Amino acid sequence: MKIFKKIVLLLLVVFIIAQFFGPEKNDGDFTSVNAFYADTNPPEEVKLILETACNDCHSDSTRYPWYNNITPVNYWLADHIEHGTKHLNFSKWNDYDDKRKDHKLDELIEMVEDKEMPLDSYTWAHGEAKLSQEQIDAVISWAKNVRLKYAFTEDPQ
Repeated sequence: MKIFKKIVLLLLVVFIIAQFFGPEKNDGDFTSVNAFYADTNPPEEVKLILETACNDCHSDSTRYPWYNNITPVNYWLADHIEHGTKHLNFSKWNDYDDKRKDHKLDELIEMVEDKEMPLDSYTWAHGEAKLSQEQIDAVISWAKNVRLKYAFTEDPQ
């Protein structure tokens, strides 16, 4: 029993020390997505959905929940955010060419349509991000309309 107590005490000490360390936060400017909104012109309903269900992991600015202060949860969240911004970053929208914008919107449509986004792990903690079928339809309709703007056309020369 003594060895068990020592192991538990050691794990507790490691856990406490770990709380003083954490990953870099995604603390960019919330206005960094304004160019994306200006370029894609989402209706207010869709803009609200994007702000509630997408921006935390797909922009340079994240609204962190209280539990982000707990290690190792903060590393898990940082990994999700890094992965999300790698695939689609609304803050970097102007860095994408039209072909890439079209592709990103196509992926967005597919992921939302298949209910793969937002992630279940995100909606467990953020119930307001769970999308109704009506919201899914609104996002998909908007994204399909925006894709027309970026549809890849071959050079006529």
